[in-house]
Amino acid sequence: MNKRIFLDPIFKNNPVSVLALGICSALAVTVKLEPAMVMALSVTLVTGFSELILSLLRNTVPNRIRIIVQLVVVATLVILVDQILKAYAWQVSKQLSVFVGLIITNCIIMGRIEAFALSNKPFPAFVDGIANGLGYGIILVAVSFFRELLGSGTLMGYPVVPQKWYAVNGGFYENNGLFILPPMALIVVGLIVWVFNAQNDKKVWNK
Repeated sequence: MNKRIFLDPIFKNNPVSVLALGICSALAVTVKLEPAMVMALSVTLVTGFSELILSLLRNTVPNRIRIIVQLVVVATLVILVDQILKAYAWQVSKQLSVFVGLIITNCIIMGRIEAFALSNKPFPAFVDGIANGLGYGIILVAVSFFRELLGSGTLMGYPVVPQKWYAVNGGFYENNGLFILPPMALIVVGLIVWVFNAQNDKKVWNK
């Protein structure tokens, strides 16, 4: 049961590539790999622990104020993440800017709380939250990998394309500046969604 809960959001019902949730941050923080990885980890932790806490509280919170309670729990966790980033990863925190705070409005988190945490026990809810965060994070990391590599010739800020390859040094290569522009993020996400769904369709037809 827990294995299915964990694997389903990563492969079969990925929140970004299948359910089209969390697209805004997937487009906004994927210019570089490092901030995308930090964002993915932040969302994973917030989703996991918010589902855990709200599953524990599900039988004690009146239905009429459940949304308020959900927002308070999620906002508290996001503030903790934001303060930790500012304390220990200031440069990454600056790159992420307002998008850490906007985790509060991430529809993946609120959606999983409503759809799963409020009707399941704490441990399965925690697993579901971590799995959905990882499914989201995989797409973020994949998009940022291609955007940083092809747009800047670096990964995690370190050059990976030899300098002698560049045209300015007599070589044949130039970074594609289009990849660091917002429209290319949408195109890369679209290509990943296409590949992801094509593989899922292939598995269905082969059954």
